[in-house]
Amino acid sequence: MQKTLYLFQSGCLKRKGNTICVETEEAKRYFPVTGVRDIFIFGEVDVNKRFLEFAHENEIILHFFGYHGQYVGSFYPREHYNSGYMILKQAEHYLDFAKRLQLSKQFVGGALANIMQVLRYYQNRGRDVQKQLSAITNLYQKCNASCSIEELMALEGNARTHYFSSFNQIIGDEDFKYRSRSRRPPADPLNALISFGNTLVYMKVLTEIYKTHLDPRIGFLHATNFRRFTLHLDVAEVFKPILADRTLFSLVGKKILTKKNFEQRGGVSLLNEQGRKLYVQELEEKLASTFYHRRFRRNVSYQTLIRMELYKLEKHLIGEQSYQPFVSRW
Repeated sequence: MQKTLYLFQSGCLKRKGNTICVETEEAKRYFPVTGVRDIFIFGEVDVNKRFLEFAHENEIILHFFGYHGQYVGSFYPREHYNSGYMILKQAEHYLDFAKRLQLSKQFVGGALANIMQVLRYYQNRGRDVQKQLSAITNLYQKCNASCSIEELMALEGNARTHYFSSFNQIIGDEDFKYRSRSRRPPADPLNALISFGNTLVYMKVLTEIYKTHLDPRIGFLHATNFRRFTLHLDVAEVFKPILADRTLFSLVGKKILTKKNFEQRGGVSLLNEQGRKLYVQELEEKLASTFYHRRFRRNVSYQTLIRMELYKLEKHLIGEQSYQPFVSRW
């Protein structure tokens, strides 16, 4: 099974035979190239042309992050699976307003449905989130009647405002109190966690898109423009509540992450290196965990689930089967 390689320390990446060599001041570590899906680089890591060629040959994406965990960019090798036919179908569904709107409704509907499932989960465990659940349910019911992408985006934005307001009931920790959403930069530990988790989910989806016939540059809910990638933003909407948010609630609820894992600099809150390590460990455990998928009648991991979601989107685009987003049942 392939895994994500996370690099937090400074050092360099090298090719050594058919392995990836990670060299730091402390040690050298070797990883079989066939066992690596992608590499998330947080430290000051040197990479040479020979290694990038090696990554390209083995279909490995490198995602780069700044010192404080903010996304910087990706080494996205020349696509091995891109299909001219699929690109034409993506463009067709983007340029045809009715088709684009239909897909956008599914992405927003899937996001809101999974948000509602998260709230029901915590409501069943004694959290008073009925007010937020009712408000989001009302917005969810309006999705199909939306007449524009802008209206859908507004619905989702309003739903997330209600959703974030429930975090105080779910978490119940003054050190992680929700006041308002702040992204660039995050103003407090909770916002720092939300942003970090969302970024990781975006990159996880981007990696999986690379393994399909889909083109990451053509999104539907998020406008296709001069921005490098957009499709991963669409698909990640479905998964953020069940991956990023559930990871956040678990880490804070179990006191695995505390305020000591954050740095405050001039009104900006940042996860320190230990905090980032704890987060990715929890997220990877979540991605590796399996559940029984009723449709496929077998156990699948959450990592596999992302790829399946993309295959469903491919089938929709070529007219085989209408896309229905994954909605958690627990």
